[in-house]
Amino acid sequence: MIYLDYAATTPMSKEAINAYVEAASAYFGNASSLHDIGSNADRLLTLCRKELAALIGGEKRGVYFTSGGTESNILAIRSLVAAHRHRGNHLITTEIEHASLYHLFQQLEMEGFDVTYLPVDRFGQIDVDDLERAITPKTILASIQHANSEIGTIQPIAEIGRRLRRLGVIFHSDCVQTFGKIRIDVKKMSVDSLSISAHKIYGPKGVGAVYIDPRIKWQPCFPNATHEYGFRPGTVNVPGITSFITAAQHICDNMDSEHARLEQLRRCLLALIHEKSLPVTVEGHPDARLPHIVGLSVHGIEGQYVMLECNRDNIAISTGSTCQIGKQAPPRTMLAVGKSIEEAKQFIRVSFGKWTTEKDICQFVSSLERICQQRKELEIS
Repeated sequence: MIYLDYAATTPMSKEAINAYVEAASAYFGNASSLHDIGSNADRLLTLCRKELAALIGGEKRGVYFTSGGTESNILAIRSLVAAHRHRGNHLITTEIEHASLYHLFQQLEMEGFDVTYLPVDRFGQIDVDDLERAITPKTILASIQHANSEIGTIQPIAEIGRRLRRLGVIFHSDCVQTFGKIRIDVKKMSVDSLSISAHKIYGPKGVGAVYIDPRIKWQPCFPNATHEYGFRPGTVNVPGITSFITAAQHICDNMDSEHARLEQLRRCLLALIHEKSLPVTVEGHPDARLPHIVGLSVHGIEGQYVMLECNRDNIAISTGSTCQIGKQAPPRTMLAVGKSIEEAKQFIRVSFGKWTTEKDICQFVSSLERICQQRKELEIS
């Protein structure tokens, strides 16, 4: 089967699998245990923490390992908000955040917080001036994703970070889709907190991380927790973390060459769509976007139908963020960029990865051409 859903998850790389097996065999101890077996696991954990910090330009004391992107987002926001609640009750986010954050902010509203959801333009970008105008004396935190998981649009994070820091607002960014794909430097970008996940970069599922600037105060969500400096409870998954960091090192080492290859695949896809005059609109920002995520609106055909027909042709694509699958509502991102409900339902997402080839792209376009032609014939008859 041709896999074109890398934004949902990635298969584990051989390097990550080998690292997991080796760590699980040789460093199986509980990193909190005081005997030598536990100490060996703790030393490996410390090395992983140091390496991840280096990959994002941060400090090892600010790295906290978690079970993945969703937990990272929730724990980061809740621990920061709890520690700074005395400063106010106003929070800022966007209309197109990942479901884990969007629903968290809705829950925080029920708990008495005032939340501003910033709109986006037709390309999926916020207006940084809108962000600054939304800030009040009671604003304590803003959470703005680095890039959108459905259309790939990248936000001007460095400019956002500079303005928020100047105004004394804590800045969290969901970097799950961008880590390992584009350069991240928390200091240059003025990011106070970020979240990442292993399974988006050919690492294992169930592993992720939060970075919080050590100078920023946070309050534990779980009182008396002892693991990860009290950030979360539960025995630390040292083999999974080792596998995660191995995958992170590998993807970051090859980032530039892979970025260029993915850009070529994207150009190939768009050229074929244009050449065959398919009734398809490319969504997202024309320049500020990730190369491996391509959001498409197929005119007059629901994305769910396109996805199922592609599956019949042994091609795996999606109709948006996997965390939203199964819901009746159309993709929230599409509504936010100005689509009608009917138009939003015509959305599909194609995402590339390290094993995607131009032949795969050609086969996908052939499948899409067949689907569009069949629908046209049905309309004529």
